Amino acid sequence: MDIKGFSKNIYDPQGRNLGEVKFVHGGVGRNVVENFANVGMPVSYVGMLEDSAIGLEVTQHLKEIGADLSYAVKVPDHGIGIWLAILDEKGDLTGSISKMPDFSYLEAHMKARGEEIIRQAEAVALEVDLNEQVAEMTVNLAKRYGKDVYTIVGNLSVVLARKDLIRQTKCFICNDIEATKFFGKEILGCTTEEVCDWLPKAVEKEGLQSVVVTMGEQGAVYYDKETKSAGICPPCPTKVIDTTGAGDAFFSGTVMGLIRGVPLAEATGYGARLASMTISREENNCPVDKEFFDRLREM
Repeated sequence: MDIKGFSKNIYDPQGRNLGEVKFVHGGVGRNVVENFANVGMPVSYVGMLEDSAIGLEVTQHLKEIGADLSYAVKVPDHGIGIWLAILDEKGDLTGSISKMPDFSYLEAHMKARGEEIIRQAEAVALEVDLNEQVAEMTVNLAKRYGKDVYTIVGNLSVVLARKDLIRQTKCFICNDIEATKFFGKEILGCTTEEVCDWLPKAVEKEGLQSVVVTMGEQGAVYYDKETKSAGICPPCPTKVIDTTGAGDAFFSGTVMGLIRGVPLAEATGYGARLASMTISREENNCPVDKEFFDRLREM
C-alpha cells in the first residue's frame, strides 16, 4: 500500500505543505500484476497477502481485476509493505520511506511450492531485490524448467550482491540511476545517444543477455546481445500527473511484448506507451485497456 502526499503549491521540505494525502494500492510486484491484468494478459501473483483490513482490500481488488491468486500466501501480519511518498507540485517524487514486510513467509512458501509455481508458468517477472533466497530459488527453478526470467529492480540490495543471478535472466530492466550503480559508470546527465553507444560494451562485459535502461523524459535505451541490436526508444508525450509507477508500467509493457515474441525494440515501445498511460493518472497503474495490443498493431 502506498501513502502519497501531493503538494498543492511549491514544495517546501522544511515547512508545512498543504495538499492531498491518498492511499493507493502499490508495491512493485503488485503493480506489475495489475498492469498485466488491466490489459488482458493472464497473470498469477506470487507474493504475500495479509489478513488485515488493508490486506483484504488489496486481495479483493486483485480478484476483481482478474489476477490469479492461487499462488499467493496469506500471512497474519507483516505481509504488506507500505511506501510513504511525497510528491511536489509537478508530480515528481521528492522523498519517501518504506516499511518492508517479513519475507521469511515468502521464502518458506517458495520452498514448499516453488517447483509447482515455476513449472506451470509461461515466464517469470521477478522483483529480484525482495529476498536473496527467494531470488536464487526462482532463478534456479526457472533455469531447470526452461522458463525465461525478466527482472525488475527494487532497492538494489540483491542486484548488486548477486550479479550472477542477473546474468541468468532474459532481460534486465532498470533506470539510469540503477544502471550507474550496477555498471559502475556515471550516466546521469548523459544523452540517450551517448548511453546507446556505451551500453553494448557494458552488457557484453557483464555477460548479460539483454538490458533496457530507462532515462525518464528522454526515453529508454536497449541492447540485445543475441541479435546485437541496440537502439533508443523515444518517450510518449503526455500530461504528467504522478510519476510513481512509471518504471513498473514500462517494465510490464516491455515484458508483455517480449512474451508475445516481438523484438526488444518493439517491446520497449509497448513499455513506453504503458508508462505514458500510467503517469497521466494518480494511480500507480495503467488504466483498464483490453484493446491495448490491438491499437498498437494498428499504429
